[in-house]
Amino acid sequence: MSQRVALKIDVDTLRGTREGVPQLLRLLARQRVDATFLFSLGPDHTGRALKRIFRPGFFSKVVRTSVTRHYGWKTLCYGTLLPGPDIGRREQATMRAVRDAGFEVGVHCFDHVLWQDHVRGRDPAWTRRQMTLAVEAFDRVFHDKPPVHGAAGWQLNEFVPAIEAELGFHYASDTRGREPFLPVMGFARGSCPQLPTTLPTFDEIIGVDGCTEENVAHVLFRHSLAPAPAGHVFTLHAELEGMRLLSAFDTLLQRWLDHGLQPCSLREIYRHLPSLPAAHEIHFEPIKGRSGELACQGRNVDALDQSEPRLGLDDQLHVLDGGVAVQRKGQIDMDDIAEPGARTGKP
Repeated sequence: MSQRVALKIDVDTLRGTREGVPQLLRLLARQRVDATFLFSLGPDHTGRALKRIFRPGFFSKVVRTSVTRHYGWKTLCYGTLLPGPDIGRREQATMRAVRDAGFEVGVHCFDHVLWQDHVRGRDPAWTRRQMTLAVEAFDRVFHDKPPVHGAAGWQLNEFVPAIEAELGFHYASDTRGREPFLPVMGFARGSCPQLPTTLPTFDEIIGVDGCTEENVAHVLFRHSLAPAPAGHVFTLHAELEGMRLLSAFDTLLQRWLDHGLQPCSLREIYRHLPSLPAAHEIHFEPIKGRSGELACQGRNVDALDQSEPRLGLDDQLHVLDGGVAVQRKGQIDMDDIAEPGARTGKP
């Protein structure tokens, strides 16, 4: 079996949806490869991200990747000088065209900047509200439930895994890591498998260690040769690889195909999981080439404590009044409910 490389396409903005997505559709059709598109379904407030200028690493990333050339000045004014357009309502036809072409579609977020900048410090009610808004907007567009969630900016909190299961997601790609796993955050163990991004992104390696827009496909290809028994996951963006870096992405696809690698959707990675994956902690750490800290796959909890029973896919986690309860065989054990701060030390 050839090595699989899942293409996870994050669509962050109105312009990326309107211009980048159609170009990616044409390229993927020409190369005859599959992919997963994750859509931002609410307001485009990209301009509000400029306050990250004070975050370590953000300014250098802006300089390296020329953000204004990628996003355009109009997009960078949305949510500040210009009102944020509703992406899901304006670009329903574009999104449906992706689904109708046979590609997997899922949820990236409702409000990208709001989620990325604030989710780590928010409570269950706020988190559920944002995720529910995204699911409802997805239903308005596709008249269906989304199978996959991919958190904006690889940002989440300890309540997200339980709410993903509650809202019916089959799997998620919210994290960076090495292999599929069941998420553990604080005291909560989730039942919705994580399919983490395993490869660096174009914008993380351009401008670093001699990597340029001209050779980024070659550099990324070398990274993808590292063994990944369950397959790699490569995250790309409609605003970058679907526009200015489209040619570089085309080159990367061709190299993968020439060397026997199989680009695919996240759905294919999930379908070929040999068994229920092990539980791993999620922690936050910096990633080279990106500002701030990202949610990353941590240590194998099952390997550390073999006496701890795994949470099966038939079990569920429920966020109740700020606590998390484990439900097994239709019964909620109220002894398993705890306030987040009681075990994590957070207020």
